[in-house]
Amino acid sequence: MAQQHLDPTAGPVAGDTLEAYLQAQATEFLRALRQHRETGGTTATATATATNGAEEAVDAARALRRSARRISGTLHTFRPFLDEGWSEGMRPELAWLSGTLAREHAYGARLERLLAALHRLSGSSAFPAQAPAPEAHPGTHPGARAQLPSEKGTLTVGAAKAGALLERQLTLARTRAHSAALQALGSSRFHAVADNVAVLASEVPLTASASATGLKPLAAAAEERLRDAVAGLPLITAGHPYNAEALVHGLSADTAPQPQDSPWHQVRLLLRLHRYACEVRFGDEAPVDVRLLTAGQALDRHRDAAEAAAAAASAARTPRIAPATAYALGVLHADQRHEVEAARFAFQRAWLRETVGTP
Repeated sequence: MAQQHLDPTAGPVAGDTLEAYLQAQATEFLRALRQHRETGGTTATATATATNGAEEAVDAARALRRSARRISGTLHTFRPFLDEGWSEGMRPELAWLSGTLAREHAYGARLERLLAALHRLSGSSAFPAQAPAPEAHPGTHPGARAQLPSEKGTLTVGAAKAGALLERQLTLARTRAHSAALQALGSSRFHAVADNVAVLASEVPLTASASATGLKPLAAAAEERLRDAVAGLPLITAGHPYNAEALVHGLSADTAPQPQDSPWHQVRLLLRLHRYACEVRFGDEAPVDVRLLTAGQALDRHRDAAEAAAAAASAARTPRIAPATAYALGVLHADQRHEVEAARFAFQRAWLRETVGTP
């Protein structure tokens, strides 16, 4: 028996390890909720005021999302160890909360990204002050900036109006997301989620198998699902600097999501679940895999660029906009799709190095 207790994921200790992790995340959730209420319940929109209370509210909302994601991901990966009815009822509610709180920040970050790209591409200073972008953005196809003088002039003419159009659309979307987040945090649905998390902080509904089986098999299954999903990615295509098919689809009249992006988004989700499973197994002693971390960062950039490109394409479909504005939005869309390809290439390099380095 003493031999089993040396391994934190073996035998009867497995249930204790899972219980401790979920209780820690639930406690963090409740702490963030209390901080959010003490700061007035504002979210990311309040950052414009640059007050300490607003910054604390943003941090609290981020901590709420972080804890909700980890609890939900752990319930998914280790669901055989947990009461099925309770787990299946709680996971979608946590996903709803995390997604609702994330939208406002996502719209703000997307607007900042697109305006900075327009500024970089046009060389114009007619946009709101943004963080300076580097002269040579890593991985971006040179064709996005190597424009003839006449093309550059056309882009500059339409860039200001394109920026104003994007700002109107994304600011409106951000405001609506802010209202939706405030509504959600005051709803009976959220209070039910908070009550369940409060119960989780003191009691985790484990099954009998949690005391008879180690955590390693389920964590290994999560890693295997990740590897299978990566095996289905076109990593060879990701090694090329140009993907015309993605550009053509994005500028078509079809408003459906880019079909090439979905498998990459799924890999990003599975990578997150794998990382959470490692946190459960090893706790604070979880090994830091730099290659896996780099791959995750590349997938984050991939998602951000893909969503920014979709926003540019959506703006370009606005009725009765000037040709110069549509042209600027088209160039912006192409630039962001090049960023998507650069992120895929970065993931390919990181993942292949990680695979080779695995014994």
